[in-house]
Amino acid sequence: MTKYRYIILSLIVLSLALAGFSGKKHFEQTNEKKGIQSQVSANKSSADTKSAKHQQNSTSIQVVSNPDEVPVLVNKYNKLPDDYTPSDLIYPNIPFTFKKKIEKREMREIAAAAIEDLFAGAKQDGVNLLGVSAYRSHAVQTSLFNNYVKKDGYEAAITYSAVPGTSEHETGLAIDVTGGNGKCAAEDCFKGTPEAEWLQNHAAEYGFIIRYPKGKEDITGYQYEPWHLRYVGKTIAKDIMSRGITLEEYYNATPVNK
Repeated sequence: MTKYRYIILSLIVLSLALAGFSGKKHFEQTNEKKGIQSQVSANKSSADTKSAKHQQNSTSIQVVSNPDEVPVLVNKYNKLPDDYTPSDLIYPNIPFTFKKKIEKREMREIAAAAIEDLFAGAKQDGVNLLGVSAYRSHAVQTSLFNNYVKKDGYEAAITYSAVPGTSEHETGLAIDVTGGNGKCAAEDCFKGTPEAEWLQNHAAEYGFIIRYPKGKEDITGYQYEPWHLRYVGKTIAKDIMSRGITLEEYYNATPVNK
């Protein structure tokens, strides 16, 4: 009898041991499965976050609601409507580096009058200027930008040319100028010339700013362009130029490259 009890007791102990091992294995498998699911969820969450950030970056450009306002901020984050065309474009009575009356001679009426005064003021000071390029339609800007991308690649192109819709030339309020000899037109050799220095010192008196000043590349998103004038009106221009800031800083807007 004692022998049978011993055998039964041994069988019970063995059964319990097997059950415990099976339970432990199931527990470990369950935890491992949960761990994998948790990692998958974490990876999915990370991917979703990256996707959301990418989506946010791709949609960070806003269409301006006030394209006709003179001091409107247009840059890589603030674009003009694709169908925007200024309604008051005229030909300012100033000399250009070319003779034909074509699109890039045009400016909005208020800016045209101001650039005429600026050229006259410069001439009185013994500085002769020529216009290089003023208004540029959305279609023309698109063609130019695409050509620059083909030539230098996208990343290089966006440092000196605007994505269509984000070009100030499309406002009709901007103009590139050069010296009276026509050399260094919208080129780096214009830097440091008497004409560039005169513009730096006097442009604000006529309502213009040097839109892309030296040392502000991380704010404007563009290289220094002493030839690029933007009309914003005398009050704002004098404030910006006297403080040595940009239009972005004037509006406390998000720096383009930050």
